[in-house]
Amino acid sequence: MATTLILERGGVPSVPAIRRIGVADVREALAAGWRDFKANPTQLVFLAVIYPVIGLIAAQAMAGRSVMPLFWPMLSGFALIGPVAALGIYELSRRRERGLPVSWSNAFDVRHSPAILSILGLGLMLLGLFLLWLLAARLIHGMTLGALPPALSVAEFVQQLFRTPEGWRLIVLGNLVGGVFALAVLALTVVSFPLLLDRAAEGRAVDAGTAIRTSLRAVRANPGPMLLWGLIVAGLLALGSLPLFVGLAVVLPVLGHATWHLYRRVVAD
Repeated sequence: MATTLILERGGVPSVPAIRRIGVADVREALAAGWRDFKANPTQLVFLAVIYPVIGLIAAQAMAGRSVMPLFWPMLSGFALIGPVAALGIYELSRRRERGLPVSWSNAFDVRHSPAILSILGLGLMLLGLFLLWLLAARLIHGMTLGALPPALSVAEFVQQLFRTPEGWRLIVLGNLVGGVFALAVLALTVVSFPLLLDRAAEGRAVDAGTAIRTSLRAVRANPGPMLLWGLIVAGLLALGSLPLFVGLAVVLPVLGHATWHLYRRVVAD
C-alpha cells in the first residue's frame, strides 16, 4: 500500500508530498477506474469524438500519398495528448469521490476551473510534443521506406511495410522513438493534470511548473509501478484499437478514471 511520504526542502511540505506505491496500488487504481466508469458510463460521448477524428485522418490518408505514411503515427500520437482529453473524466471521478452529484455533463465543468490557464499551458506543451513526434515519424519514414518508390495505394504501402527490410526498420525504429515520447509524456503528466484540477477545486491551486515537477518526482520515486502503468496504458489502448477502434470508447474513460485514482494514491493531501 502507499504509505511512505517523500518531501522536499528538508521535509517542509512546500510542494505536494509523494507516496511510494506498489503493484497493488496500480491494480486497485484500475479497479476503482472501472467502478467509476460503470457508475457513470460515457462511452457514447467518446464514440462521438473518436470516430469523426479517425474518419478524418483515414480520409486524408486515402486521398494523399504524402499523408499515408503518417496514418499510424497520427493515430498513436493522440495518446500523447490523451491527458488533455481525460480532463473531464478526472472531474467526474473527483466529484464521485467527494459524494457530489455526477452526470456526464459535469465533465465540461473543467472549463470553469481556476487552474484553466495552467491546464491550457500543459495542453500546449503536449501539442508541441505531438507535433515533434509527427516530425520524427516523417524523418524515420524518409530514412527507411523513403528509399523505395512511393506506394500508390494502402495495400501497396502495407506490403512495403511488412515485406521489405526497410519496412521492418521503420517498425522497429518508429516504436523505439515513439516509446521515448510516450515515456516523456508519462513522466510529465501522470499526476500533473489531476493535481492542477484537484488543488484548484479545493482552493489550494498550484502552478503548472509545480505540477510538472510533482509528476516527475512521482515517477522518480516509483519507477517500477509507473513503468507498469505505462505498459498497461499502451496495452489497453492497443487492445481497444483492434475492433475498428470501438473499444477505445470504453478504454479511454476507464484509463482516465484510473489515472485519477492513481494520482490520489501517489500524491498526499
